[in-house]
Amino acid sequence: MLLKKRKETIELIVLRSLNARMQLSKKEENYYSYLEKGFVGEQRFDGWLETLTNDCLILFGIELEVNNSTIQLDALLIYADTIYIIEVKNYQGDYYIENDRWYTYSKIETKNLLLQLKRSEMLFRLLQDLGFPSSVESFLVFVNPDFYLYQAPFNLPIIFPHQIERFLDRLNKKSAKLKEKHSRLADHLLSLHIEESPYARIPQYSFELLVKGIMCRGCWSIDTKIDDRDLICSSCDFVEDVDSAVLRSVEEFRMLFPDEKLTTNQIHEWCNKPVSKKTIRRMLQTKYKLVGHGKSAGYVSCINEDES
Repeated sequence: MLLKKRKETIELIVLRSLNARMQLSKKEENYYSYLEKGFVGEQRFDGWLETLTNDCLILFGIELEVNNSTIQLDALLIYADTIYIIEVKNYQGDYYIENDRWYTYSKIETKNLLLQLKRSEMLFRLLQDLGFPSSVESFLVFVNPDFYLYQAPFNLPIIFPHQIERFLDRLNKKSAKLKEKHSRLADHLLSLHIEESPYARIPQYSFELLVKGIMCRGCWSIDTKIDDRDLICSSCDFVEDVDSAVLRSVEEFRMLFPDEKLTTNQIHEWCNKPVSKKTIRRMLQTKYKLVGHGKSAGYVSCINEDES
């Protein structure tokens, strides 16, 4: 049973928006790309885990604080006798291991992902007083078929792309039934979940410096135009209803500027004025409540500015 679906982190959503609206540094761009690819890989693996038909509890994207350290668990599976910690990677290309160190095929040393996995398992075991099943096992799963790791010892807790189906079959053969204590454990872990990492790396930005316009929901490009009642992306030809696109832009604005007043004028400028103020006002009134009068007026539950 799936208890917690995976959500995009606020960090990823903000960086996706900033990537479309400003020039990120190379380091920031690489980090954003890493998060985006990672989320795609996690979603792919989520779909496979959701095909499991036996008795288990599945939690995606759990973040916990243990002994003043934060651990992020891509997937947590609770079975009657075992908890499985899954770290998912969407790596692409050729890597190799030499003397317990990991390298790209061009001989550039990269981080040893197994050390990260061992750290997560070690910290998770410190929560044993929650009443775990007798066993905790952790696995590093690579989901991209274009990934290969040379010189990897056969006994590493790694699942390669061509082994995923066998791994799922093995899990699906577990037949022991869960008890009430397993549900209580899952509920308690959910209560400990940290909704947003305190270590999110967001660059400095301001309303004035960001490119205005409505982002495409298909490819996140800002190169969009309105044709009658549709928003059309010039980059990927994705088509979206204008009302939906504008309300999405309102949510984007709220995410980026949580302390700003939300007004018709502000959203009109944010969308780069392709939609009339009358239309924007009508859409805001369908979801938000106008409070105040004159220049002090604004919409809530939101962020506000002048309403004129």
